[in-house]
Amino acid sequence: MSTTTTRGVAQPAPAQASPARPRRALRGNPTLNFWLFTGPFLIGLVIFVFVPIVWSIWLSFFDARFTVTPSKFIGFDNYKSMLTNSNFTGSLVTFTVFAALIVPLTWTLSLGLALLVHRLRFMRAFFRSVFFLPTAVSYVAAALIWKMSIFTGVRFGLMNTVLGWFGVDNIAYLSDPNPPWYWLVIVTVRLWLQAGFYMILFLAALQNIPAELYEAAAIDGAKPGWQTFRYITLPQLRATSTAVILLLLVAAYQAFDEFFNIISIKATWGQTPLMVLYKTALGDNQDYGAGSAGAVILTVLICAVTLLQGKFMGFGRGEDSK
Repeated sequence: MSTTTTRGVAQPAPAQASPARPRRALRGNPTLNFWLFTGPFLIGLVIFVFVPIVWSIWLSFFDARFTVTPSKFIGFDNYKSMLTNSNFTGSLVTFTVFAALIVPLTWTLSLGLALLVHRLRFMRAFFRSVFFLPTAVSYVAAALIWKMSIFTGVRFGLMNTVLGWFGVDNIAYLSDPNPPWYWLVIVTVRLWLQAGFYMILFLAALQNIPAELYEAAAIDGAKPGWQTFRYITLPQLRATSTAVILLLLVAAYQAFDEFFNIISIKATWGQTPLMVLYKTALGDNQDYGAGSAGAVILTVLICAVTLLQGKFMGFGRGEDSK
């Protein structure tokens, strides 16, 4: 221990205070922080997602009419009833037509918008916001605008007014399913609502493509335009395209709002699977058992289509396995 001298007398040096022990705050406990932040979300996920799924599967094996409490076990009778229901099987055909129209159209339009915005040198943020803005619009509000303002079927409607300039007679878009003009209404509203969202996904993928690839292609003599798009841009967008198609297929299976608000719930045409399940579970009979069975069948179909599409397009496959 060092000493100090005062008037020739050695004095011991004052003892140094021991460093204060740091207090263990919340940020020093990562496990506690994890459960504090994720706990409410996990609780909500279990209560509002997992429990209803399990209860729906359980309910599908019982005769449950006008009640969600299982009463009589009937096995797979609800599944047989839904698979032999012409309305439900017909709704799957409606979905197939809807998916065949909306998936390629949305993919093409969103990719085209992303390419245009990506090439802009001025006001890029403005056009990106303009194209993305419809994503924030309610599906119900957009469907009602399409039905009551644009495709009203009367000569004062916007679409018939424009067609009248070219001498085309008024078209009743939603009154007669033959010819199926209602597809024009439904496809255009869904296209307007969701194209901007997938444009953002493609735009993010385009910005991650290395510029050296295009420079090397130019040195090798590749012409800008179709050649660079086909051999550089499109292969680099493979993962994003796969994810976009997957999301579009799932969204097509879950189509309800625009069909419900544009097409009458009592119509025998243009019914989606969710509309049929809605009428089955909440209609006059309120057959919750059959509705639950239909929901399980639809979920299995979505999973099967997702797995097949992912396997076909190589979703989740590593670069080394390509």
